[in-house]
Amino acid sequence: MDDQNQMGQGPAVPPQAKEEAKRGVTHTRKAAQDLGSAAGAMADEYRERGKEVWDTLHRVRSFQDDSKQYIRENPTKAVFTALGVGLVLGLIFRR
Repeated sequence: MDDQNQMGQGPAVPPQAKEEAKRGVTHTRKAAQDLGSAAGAMADEYRERGKEVWDTLHRVRSFQDDSKQYIRENPTKAVFTALGVGLVLGLIFRR
């Protein structure tokens, strides 16, 4: 009855198995920490990209609003500028 524990619940766990289990737990914890660190770094990277996109969208909208305001204030200049740009592009793409 040496291979049963004191409570009579079946065979005792060998010390070698306990060590293997401890190593497994340690390895799993380390892997989880590494995964958490990698996920945090990736989240930071995507957060920065999101901020850049948001800033770009803000600048585009600001430019669009400024353009609309300029066209409302100077409709004649805007029409002739558009005609000039269209003429130049037409000459470039014709060749």
